[in-house]
Amino acid sequence: MSEFWDWAVESYGREGVAQACLRLQDDHDQNVPLLLWAAWASLHGVRIDEGLAARAAEMALAWADEVIVPLREVRRRLKTALHSGDDDGRLRLRERVKAVELEAEKALMAQLETLVRAGPRLPPEHQAAALRDGLVQVHAVWSGSGHQEVLSELTQALTKG
Repeated sequence: MSEFWDWAVESYGREGVAQACLRLQDDHDQNVPLLLWAAWASLHGVRIDEGLAARAAEMALAWADEVIVPLREVRRRLKTALHSGDDDGRLRLRERVKAVELEAEKALMAQLETLVRAGPRLPPEHQAAALRDGLVQVHAVWSGSGHQEVLSELTQALTKG
């Protein structure tokens, strides 16, 4: 596994993180791996400027458009019963599609992790404060402004404990 992946899995399990991420994804069309990357990179001393955010968003957009979103749509379609009546087969297939979707996100995250080497570094005392700025920066590049309340919720959830 990668350092970023391990951190993301642990962080996603924290109270409030998954909920905020899914709200940003489902209600505001945000990219969860990109948001988690911004948080992880910021907490590891990378200052996410507009250029780095744009490179990360471009990478995430390619994966989202071509792979992740189509898989998610298939998975969600399989959530409801089909006319064939084979619910067990449908649910097994849905779980397999879900696993492939997760593998696609993992592949994207491995690529995003390589961008950390390119970013300007922050002194340790500024890294926690940079978390929200990093989230706002990738959010702005991805879809513009807004959704500050949910970004704040995500920031708070990621910095608890």
